[in-house]
Amino acid sequence: MILIVEDDPALARAMTVNLTARKYQVLTATTGEQALVMAADNPIEAVLLDLGLPHMSGLDVIDGIRGWSDVPIIVVTARHETHTKIEALDRGADDYVTKPFALGELLARLRANLRRRTSGSPSPVVTTADGRLTIDLAAKTATVNGTPARLTPHEWGIVSYLVSHPNQLVRKAELLENVWGPEYTNEAGYVRVYMSQIRQKLEEDSSAPRYFLTEPGLGHRFVLGS
Repeated sequence: MILIVEDDPALARAMTVNLTARKYQVLTATTGEQALVMAADNPIEAVLLDLGLPHMSGLDVIDGIRGWSDVPIIVVTARHETHTKIEALDRGADDYVTKPFALGELLARLRANLRRRTSGSPSPVVTTADGRLTIDLAAKTATVNGTPARLTPHEWGIVSYLVSHPNQLVRKAELLENVWGPEYTNEAGYVRVYMSQIRQKLEEDSSAPRYFLTEPGLGHRFVLGS
């Protein structure tokens, strides 16, 4: 069951119609207070959350849900400020889509977050949709068109962490903490340099990456492609 938290009736209706047509069960809330009650009383699988709600902000709704649940929360917001998106992610949101958005993007983000919740640990061998790149997490190897790629320990640390969180936005500070250690969380330049090296080794065109993507000011994603 998907909980839509949106105070724009037309948008809430459009999202409900499209999700219902794809066999999702849907609940809708127009306020933060209503959303928290519905989330507590129903078997919610994911939350599509507007930040600009009356009375209680969407950020407070994230806090309320995260107090007891790890259900995926996708922020759907008209706010374009990077700091607002970062705050939502820091408070526990899993992803975000900025209004106006393509419905296909929203549905893809929803499917990805539902897969992550139900799949548990990622497969130890991950292959991109085009078959070009294979990452073996157990063997700690990367293969491009059948040819092994030589990665440094830090390059492999970044690759393995991103691949272990497919399609998920991973913040720079999170990468730094997990690859270098907590004392390096402010060294954003490290990630920039190593991501460039990773793309040169693993992407077909490092200037137009298809697998290791950057969202400026927010973080990075590993995508399998379609």
